[in-house]
Amino acid sequence: MDARDSDLEKDLDATLRARRELGEEYESALVESFLEKVDQRIDGAVERRVRRQLAEQQMAAARGARSPAPTDSWGERFGFGIVSLVLAIPLSAIGGGTGDLPGLLVVWGGIVGVNVVQAARTGPGLFRRRTPSPDGDPED
Repeated sequence: MDARDSDLEKDLDATLRARRELGEEYESALVESFLEKVDQRIDGAVERRVRRQLAEQQMAAARGARSPAPTDSWGERFGFGIVSLVLAIPLSAIGGGTGDLPGLLVVWGGIVGVNVVQAARTGPGLFRRRTPSPDGDPED
């Protein structure tokens, strides 16, 4: 048995003895007092548990235990390319039909822009400038 549990047990015994001595008119006050002590014990236990979990999370983050999830996958890129090409057909028809050549250019400019943004998001090093190495081969 924990020392805190024995303290709580002693408090309960004292409350019951006081109730016998003082009578029923003090019963609600005695019960309220005891329940307040129990409530404080519960609050303290919850607070300690929350602090411990928070400290464990901070330690795990400091150690780098959580590696960031990969934001790029071959399936995501392939799916985006397919959807982009499928949507390009009706968009081209609408843009070309309503705006002739300028409408078609606006549509394809938007399609290319969306794909460039997607490529930059999924492959951050894709648009980085390569510098030639001393032996003439391009480096990253």
